[in-house]
Amino acid sequence: MAALGLLLGAGCAASRIQSSAELARASEPFQASPEAPAHRLLIVGDSTAVGTGASSPRASLAGLIAAEHADWLIVNRARDGAKFGDVVEQLGGSERFDTVLLLAGGNDVVRLTGAESLRSSVDEALGRARVLAPRIIVMPSGNVGNAPFFFPPWSWWMTLRSRELHRIVRSAATRHDAAYVDLFKERRDDPFAQQPKRLNAEDGLHPSDEGYRLWREELRQQAGL
Repeated sequence: MAALGLLLGAGCAASRIQSSAELARASEPFQASPEAPAHRLLIVGDSTAVGTGASSPRASLAGLIAAEHADWLIVNRARDGAKFGDVVEQLGGSERFDTVLLLAGGNDVVRLTGAESLRSSVDEALGRARVLAPRIIVMPSGNVGNAPFFFPPWSWWMTLRSRELHRIVRSAATRHDAAYVDLFKERRDDPFAQQPKRLNAEDGLHPSDEGYRLWREELRQQAGL
């Protein structure tokens, strides 16, 4: 029975990995280029910054921001699969912005980035963002262990790693005078765990349209964007 459970779990995981890959291939980062922008926003990060899982780019976090601020320039350099170390590369160049929004960390959790390496990458990313804009907002992924994609005991391990991610990012945000948006919640308090079908995309890993709308509210309430 134990062997059968492992095989069934492996089959389910393979199906969800394929679903996640298909969503990533279909995703496209939302950008906007008004003629006379009132605000210049740079978005960097991973698939959640791209908007993977949303039904369209306009339903992504970047698209939702643009819907409320039609006169904002939005440059989105995010890439699926990016870790914090990759975000440093996305922050290259000398173009200046009013705000830099960083969404990353989930891939560092899942792909087992070591604490010291992660701490260094987060510091470097926030330091680089400070060169490009006076305002920095960092919004790491929530409690990855609560995603339907994972089952115990892996989900427990992902929760421990997610908690460590947020501890590292919170500390770095204080050092770099950046706004930190806290999406981490324990399972009993996490809407993504309590309403998985509504807030998670079909792969059980990325937010759905409703999930991104919830993140938009958190961004508004915690960082004033």
